[in-house]
Amino acid sequence: MAKLLKIQTSIFQNDGQSSLLADQFVKNWQARNPDGQVTSRDLAAEPVPHLDLARFQSFITPAEERTAEQKAVVSYSDALIEEIAAADVLVLGIPMYNFSVPSTLRAYFDHIARVGVTFQYTPEGPEGLLKGKKAVVFITRGGYYGEDHAQTAFVRQFLGFIGIADVEFVHAEGLAVGDEARDKALSAAQERIAQLV
Repeated sequence: MAKLLKIQTSIFQNDGQSSLLADQFVKNWQARNPDGQVTSRDLAAEPVPHLDLARFQSFITPAEERTAEQKAVVSYSDALIEEIAAADVLVLGIPMYNFSVPSTLRAYFDHIARVGVTFQYTPEGPEGLLKGKKAVVFITRGGYYGEDHAQTAFVRQFLGFIGIADVEFVHAEGLAVGDEARDKALSAAQERIAQLV
């Protein structure tokens, strides 16, 4: 049974344009995979705590030496990682906030990047351990910044860092420029969704 994990990050939650595009992809995917399983995570509704020293120390403390509080922190991170590990397809809805990704996504990434769990260091450099998955990333922006923007590069680099190299990006830009620009961008994104699925 195919499994898909959808992660949305818009502060507008289900009404955000990135969330709506991700939802459309999921609906199309479900039509093609009627027996498939979809798991959803809304980082605006249930934000992941930002990484602090106590949480970081929980990750690096040997399992047998962790306190009850540290075990709870690691268990929470493990549950997030298990969602990705179980998925065949990862779908991300990401708006641009102040030239980058929402801070909730950064916090989520900080709990996903765990040495020895999702990546490992080798003499040739870091190696991602979550291989064999496909990611589809929907990025929405009010203005025009291009597909080579640092926001896109950051998401690509992070996914590659944990082993997800098969990544498709769908950009919908100019959403705040005017009705015509918004409609054109969203229509193009919808066409791309149909092609991807």
